[in-house]
Amino acid sequence: MNQKKFKSLSLIDLVIPEIQSRVLSILKDILLIFSFSFLTGIFAQLKIEIGIVPVTMQTFIVLLSGALLGSKRGTFSQIVYLIFGLTLIPWFSRGGGIFYLFSPTFGYLIGFIFCSYTVGFLFERGFDKNLITSIFAMLIGNITIYIPGILWLSKFIGFENALKAGFYPFIIGDLLKIFLAGLIFQFAFKLVKK
Repeated sequence: MNQKKFKSLSLIDLVIPEIQSRVLSILKDILLIFSFSFLTGIFAQLKIEIGIVPVTMQTFIVLLSGALLGSKRGTFSQIVYLIFGLTLIPWFSRGGGIFYLFSPTFGYLIGFIFCSYTVGFLFERGFDKNLITSIFAMLIGNITIYIPGILWLSKFIGFENALKAGFYPFIIGDLLKIFLAGLIFQFAFKLVKK
């Protein structure tokens, strides 16, 4: 495998052997996308209710979806998570269904799509090579969760209150999740390289 091709592959592509069959390759992608959708839904249930916006572990999986799957499959995993939550499975942190569109926290779910894409995009361009750049890429990705999240929340409670309820209480926890996700990714990356 040449160095250029190695750089363009996501970590999961380095772990799972390349499949020559087009059909099997598509099935592999679908399985990975659905797996991370379900993981996001499972980790959404690991929550602490602290107010209008709960503390959850799902952002940890969202970060890893982009890091491990790459920008395209990571993004699709979060789109599938969103569509299934709105139509079939009540796996958002506070349920699901089409009426979740009117939830004050719906903007954060939109942000998951941007986050997964951003992290995957940056990792595909070399930000995955060490812990510092991995953490930086995940920090940028995490910001893309906050932007639509706070803007949507502010429609319900105003911008200042949205910052107080949906941003300030989460800074330390999100930094810890970013650091942990970066450590896990780097550990896995080094194992794969060996």
